[in-house]
Amino acid sequence: MKHSLSTPLQGQARRWRGARGMTLIELLVVLVILTLVAGLIGPQVLNQLGGAKVKTAGVQIKEIEQALDLYKLDVGRYPSDAEGLRGLTDRPGNVSGWNGPYLRKGLPADPWGGAYQYKFPGRNGGPDVFSFGADGKPGGDGDNADIHN
Repeated sequence: MKHSLSTPLQGQARRWRGARGMTLIELLVVLVILTLVAGLIGPQVLNQLGGAKVKTAGVQIKEIEQALDLYKLDVGRYPSDAEGLRGLTDRPGNVSGWNGPYLRKGLPADPWGGAYQYKFPGRNGGPDVFSFGADGKPGGDGDNADIHN
């Protein structure tokens, strides 16, 4: 009986020696296919990201609204336009009853890096909190649309 002293790795090396590699044409075909797939799927993924940012802005606006309601309970009124949303994190000069800060992590930026806007009184008599969207300008469509409370 003959015993082989070769290790399992030597056997695999022998098998690989006979295998042929991919040609340049085959590699190019694979790259073209991957590029086409990325081109088809990429826009859908980016649209989902845009929708997530709009939802995030809505959640942050709700959090700011809750902080504004707490401010009103303590102070007796909403912050003025001059005090703005900073009144939620920094004590305004001549305000009594302020027990802030009312936002634990400070005033957030909107998902596109812009500042949330504040107007009081707003459209319905209460405070308006809104983001100008992706373009940072009033109005717009899609991701550029303003997001209001």
